[in-house]
Amino acid sequence: MNHIKLLGGTVLGSAFMLGSTAMAADIVIGVPNWPSVSAEANILKVIIEDNLGLEVELQNGTNPIVFEAMDSGSMQAHPEVWLPNQQNLHDTYVTEKGTVAMNPNGVEAFQGMCVDKATADAHEIRSIDDLTKPEIAVLFDSDGNGQGEVWIGAPGWASTNVEQVRAKSYGYDQTMELTQSDETLAYAALDTAIDAGKPWVGFCYTPHYVFALHELQVLEEPPHDPSNWDVKQPTDDPNWLENSTAASAWDSAYLHIHYQKALEETHPDVATLFANAAWTTEEVSDMTFALVIDKKEPADYAKDWVAANEDRVIGWLAN
Repeated sequence: MNHIKLLGGTVLGSAFMLGSTAMAADIVIGVPNWPSVSAEANILKVIIEDNLGLEVELQNGTNPIVFEAMDSGSMQAHPEVWLPNQQNLHDTYVTEKGTVAMNPNGVEAFQGMCVDKATADAHEIRSIDDLTKPEIAVLFDSDGNGQGEVWIGAPGWASTNVEQVRAKSYGYDQTMELTQSDETLAYAALDTAIDAGKPWVGFCYTPHYVFALHELQVLEEPPHDPSNWDVKQPTDDPNWLENSTAASAWDSAYLHIHYQKALEETHPDVATLFANAAWTTEEVSDMTFALVIDKKEPADYAKDWVAANEDRVIGWLAN
């Protein structure tokens, strides 16, 4: 049986909830619920307001909502689209409908499953297949029900759905409860577990600050194989979990800004910024560290970042 536990969470970032006030803004940027996208959205907001004299609003929204809003014109940008995670949305709105454009400057990313290094070494946990072993799974059982808990991501992330498929494909959905919660809660639980010398297992990815804080064992998997990777999303198929398989590692991921194609006519200077902006993997990791560990407000962080990178920003704004 596939066990899924959903925990409450919050959204990081200085984004505003959807509301009528957003209609007055010149540009609306969507902000899904993870730290780096909040930092990037605020940086873009500062650049546009300070250099182009336009009003920018930030709005919370899941990936599908932001893409639908770019299509309809009620939002103009998504600062960090993970591909292939949101490949279905990219294909619909960029390739098929042509209402959304993609910045070509992708940030390379990794996705997988991690165990705290102390537990991995003590019990020789090296492979993702180890999670299918009852004697290993029970190590991660915190509530005494005989099944371990594994964090598979936050609600609303496309990767969270993929991790459900991967758990089914590898078989550890039979031995582990698949828990979903906001990332800040999940990594707070990781901090607590490591401080207490207790096991933790969950979804991990780069760029991310967590690898700078803790020693983690990335679980080994077969190399990505397109022949056994057929993942559907709930927006595509009501029986997406049953009809999907992913029995190998994630392919390399890349993070791209996506923006409303119509901006090229209505606000070409903004479109130029969205098309040219580029961050490195290290910079995106630094963003998450600054917001989550250093507790910097996204708006304040963005102002400092723009001030420290004036030459790059001028280059992004150039035609």
